Amino acid sequence: MLYYLFEYLEKQFQLPGASLFGYITFRAAFAIILSLLISTIYGKRIIKYLQKKQVGETIRDLGLDGQQQKAGTPTMGGLIIIFATLIPVVLLAKLENIYVILLIVTTIWMGTIGFIDDYIKKFKKDKEGLKGRFKVLGQVGLGIIVGSTLYFHSDVTIKEELPQKEQVQVVVVNNTVQAKQFKPEEKSTKTTIPFLKSNEFDYADLITWINPGLAQYAWVIFILITIFIITAVSNGANLTDGIDGLAAGTSAIIVLTLGIFAWVSGNIIFSDYLNIMYIPRVEEITIYIAAFVGALIGFLWYNTYPAQVFMGDTGSLTIGGIIAVIAIAVRKEWLIPVLCGIFLAENLSVVMQVSYFKYTKKKYGEGRRIFKMSPLHHHYQKSGYHESKIVTRFWIVGILLAIISIVTLKIR
Repeated sequence: MLYYLFEYLEKQFQLPGASLFGYITFRAAFAIILSLLISTIYGKRIIKYLQKKQVGETIRDLGLDGQQQKAGTPTMGGLIIIFATLIPVVLLAKLENIYVILLIVTTIWMGTIGFIDDYIKKFKKDKEGLKGRFKVLGQVGLGIIVGSTLYFHSDVTIKEELPQKEQVQVVVVNNTVQAKQFKPEEKSTKTTIPFLKSNEFDYADLITWINPGLAQYAWVIFILITIFIITAVSNGANLTDGIDGLAAGTSAIIVLTLGIFAWVSGNIIFSDYLNIMYIPRVEEITIYIAAFVGALIGFLWYNTYPAQVFMGDTGSLTIGGIIAVIAIAVRKEWLIPVLCGIFLAENLSVVMQVSYFKYTKKKYGEGRRIFKMSPLHHHYQKSGYHESKIVTRFWIVGILLAIISIVTLKIR
């Protein structure tokens, strides 16, 4: 809204300073400051409201030190993250941008699923919450919406450098006007694979090797992959939300890294310099990402040990869904196993633990375990590490994975 207001004031009245709102960097900085203020100032009010409504966490006794002390801590704090993200986005982003629209839909969609799950647990006194099949159905539904939009919408395009022919565009590099030759914008199912020199991969290739005529059905493959990524990442974030500050801090690192990818991929100069896929209009989600990072950091103000509030499924499912959609939008979904390595490790630890337990129970008559407890962070708690140390070390690993992800821009 503010973007459109100041754009009007600039055009009609040449208001001094109004042109600042035309710059991505200014609006992103404004968004992160605004979201920080909203999450820290109004976050406290939301926590008091949750306490008043007695929306406290019920803690199962897992034999972990200090665990029962957390009983009664307000949950559903993901509402703080959602509000602190959406308000700056509505004020500062171009709301007609298809990528921004998708992220807003993702936030509301996944936030609603998480809210219903938490509501059933706290107000209906059902510890199981929303049935797993309904969660998966919601994730699949979002995957269909996101995948269909990214495949069929006319504004979702890419450009690739083609020095020999096609159209010429004029760009400014170091105050020098240069002519660059690019293909026109085109629809594509191409993505990027890290560490490979020729790092572009077309999802259509998964079926066109059978018959080139199957290219028209590439949308089915793309949507199925989108569904899988959204489901996997949102569940990974959900599993990571087990100790104070772990999910929020890890997610802030991941999202900030994706913000760098979004900014360079949507900038014709930097995408050309780095020899990466140029994605028109995707740079606008930098505003959303900035607001989201600010909201996560602001939430950490109350969520670090000892936590005054938990995000609940309202927050964790939303965080995972947003991360997945951003990664797909900037064509970096193949980086998820690296960038979201913490989520992957948490997911794998549960799968390994359950699978091995079932296998050994069938073979030996008694179930055996690989870890002392899963997800992985509970294994370290059982090993005697304080949760603050676990969280800090997971953050350090997350930063390392983020750096590795960023250098894939050049190391191929």
